[in-house]
Amino acid sequence: MCNSEAAELSSLKPQLDELGVSLYAVVKEDIGTEIQNFRPYFNGEIFIDEKRCFYGPRERKMGLLAFLRLGVWMNGLRAFKNGFLGNVFGEGFVLGGVFVIGAGQQGVLLEHREMEFGDKVNILDVLKAARKVQTELVFGEVM
Repeated sequence: MCNSEAAELSSLKPQLDELGVSLYAVVKEDIGTEIQNFRPYFNGEIFIDEKRCFYGPRERKMGLLAFLRLGVWMNGLRAFKNGFLGNVFGEGFVLGGVFVIGAGQQGVLLEHREMEFGDKVNILDVLKAARKVQTELVFGEVM
């Protein structure tokens, strides 16, 4: 998740708090002050998944050819114009995503997987999915 997307998602924090929905980030590494530098943009709890279990059995990556894609350059330019600078340390080729995961048996309510670097989720879709999260146990439900 890039800093600009983290800031956009964090702008939803008051509404998410009202709904009783938590905001989390799962990152794959912490090189130097990477997470410390990310915290001003992300207003939720941050977890490190060094073994990359959360990233699934098959990581989705973009190689160096990604820099030949117009969309990648446009996404980078958009972030730069909005005052966000990238992080050039670390692995850098694994694509990220945004998920809204419901309680209990609800499962995944929204799944956005980056198709290329900087491919951001629509935050209105995130809010719409968050409104579907059941925050109270339904009588007889086993969690």
